Amino acid sequence: MAEVTTAMVKELRERTAAGIADCKKMLIEADGNMEKAIDLLREKGLAQAAKKSGRIAAEGIVDSYIHMNGKIGVLVEVNCETDFVAKTDQFKALVHDIALQIAAANPLYLSKSEVPQEALDHEKEVLRAQALQEGKPEKIIDRMVEGRIEKYYKDTCLLEQQFVKDPDKTVSNLLTEATVAIGEKLSIRRFVRYERGEGMQKREEDFAAEVAKQAGLA
Repeated sequence: MAEVTTAMVKELRERTAAGIADCKKMLIEADGNMEKAIDLLREKGLAQAAKKSGRIAAEGIVDSYIHMNGKIGVLVEVNCETDFVAKTDQFKALVHDIALQIAAANPLYLSKSEVPQEALDHEKEVLRAQALQEGKPEKIIDRMVEGRIEKYYKDTCLLEQQFVKDPDKTVSNLLTEATVAIGEKLSIRRFVRYERGEGMQKREEDFAAEVAKQAGLA
């Protein structure tokens, strides 16, 4: 029987919003097969967000967030299934929170799957060189690199980032919870972030802290 890890239970919970105990039970029953576990949860009526994953989310809104003194600007498109939901305060608040997240945390990609292979290969080379420089044994370097790549994803991928308003959850968690609460499939389609003077030589500032402060989060 395949080992069911905490990480697997966490992933299944994020994808389905089912209870932790139910996620663990279904993973054990599915012998660690994630997709089979999702099917089992759906069959038993325990999965919530997963039921909506196959729907089409073609409505939604484009929202903007402009940093108070004009240093940072964000545009983000978040989709839902109906125009009715797109007009609700709950959905608009969610989209605005996501725009704020992008302004504060500066993600480069939406998800892990969007990271270009060349960027990933380059990062692995850098991390491997760092591990060698630290004098780590060759036999554990690959494992260390994989662990640090997960940290890279959490820094650069929007869905993997800690939510600035509640670091105990990721943006993916936020989206799953909103999907369950609103009752429609929700998805972040695309975003762009502008920073005044980006690419030019300038004084370094902690923009994440400043954005959080301006938004009343710090």
